[in-house]
Amino acid sequence: MNSSAFSERIVQSLLDTDFYKLTMMQAVLHHYPNAEVEWAFRSRSGEDLTPYLDEIRQQIEALAELQMTTEELAYLERIPYMQPDFIRFLGLFRFDLRYLQVNIEDGELVMHLRGPWLHVILFEVPLLAIVSEVRNRARYPTVTLAQARDRLDEKLNWLRSQASRDELASFTLADFGTRRRFSFAVQAMVVDRLQCDFPGCFAGTSNVHLARTRNVKPMGTMAHEWIMAHQQLGPRLIDSQVAALDCWVREYRGALGIALTDCITMDAFLRDFDLYFAKLFDGLRHDSGDPLLWAEKAIAHYQRLGIDPKTRQLIFSDGLDLARALEIHRALIGRSNPSFGIGTGLTCDIPGVEPTNMVIKMTACNGQPVAKISDSPGKTMCRDEAFVSYMRYVFGLGNG
Repeated sequence: MNSSAFSERIVQSLLDTDFYKLTMMQAVLHHYPNAEVEWAFRSRSGEDLTPYLDEIRQQIEALAELQMTTEELAYLERIPYMQPDFIRFLGLFRFDLRYLQVNIEDGELVMHLRGPWLHVILFEVPLLAIVSEVRNRARYPTVTLAQARDRLDEKLNWLRSQASRDELASFTLADFGTRRRFSFAVQAMVVDRLQCDFPGCFAGTSNVHLARTRNVKPMGTMAHEWIMAHQQLGPRLIDSQVAALDCWVREYRGALGIALTDCITMDAFLRDFDLYFAKLFDGLRHDSGDPLLWAEKAIAHYQRLGIDPKTRQLIFSDGLDLARALEIHRALIGRSNPSFGIGTGLTCDIPGVEPTNMVIKMTACNGQPVAKISDSPGKTMCRDEAFVSYMRYVFGLGNG
């Protein structure tokens, strides 16, 4: 039925993933083709996902059948910074399920990835999308696309009523909602609606498949894994952020210039983000901690470096909805150049539906632990507490 919010096959394209997975994958191919990594799944909400194991496994097995189509490869060829060797590699790529283990341990759903970074990097987003949609299908089987559409229209009407014409003219948002979406059909509807109703505000989507099929801009640069992996890729730990940013600049030569700041807290990031990087990167992305406090630190940092903050993008992507995004926009417009990536608040905001909260994070690179020390309590994730303590010591963060 067309009214259903679900489809039989959850992930139908290799491009049904976040764009930054492909941008990082190209950099891995060129710089770290032999790096070995480990990843682990974690349900932050503590929800019991074990009843869905069989269906999750069935959807995962279907991933191995996916391959790039001629049309998808041609689309990537039109992106100037996507290199021919990488596109050829994607033409050969298949999900290798030998690198993935999915089980129940101690009454919890457990997923572990272990293998070459180049070959496991694309697993994260479709795995999360599968768990989310399987779980939603079981818990909310009667939800329809019409309900999701009505809720979105309600929010868009609220935005029109609250924001002035000038505020809307400078307000930009993107869909960042692939990994914890209610379903693919709901995310597609959201992108269609934003493209139709808010063309001046809608910057694009992180979902490459939807960007291609809807002719909108794919959004994204780097994720935490890029900076985390550099903790074990050769330089001293204290130099790992600099190494990650420097390698990115060498790969993309001025393209994809948004740096992620909260892998080892904003304060530690800014100590490494000197005039060289501040001139080379177009802006910064916020993903944890108080967004306005973060923005004040960013603005002050640019001012100390003699750079006008209004010439740099500040992208906010941490648990936003339209109301919070408008609040941040009003606080910062005229002093900086804010924009917003909204995920669950767009693609899993339906009356009566409680979104799940889960992540898959890198836990090791080349056999050694890596960590993310977030600006938000509870977002820090590492399998080795001693390594977290060591990182805190090296970066002067105290005990946290």
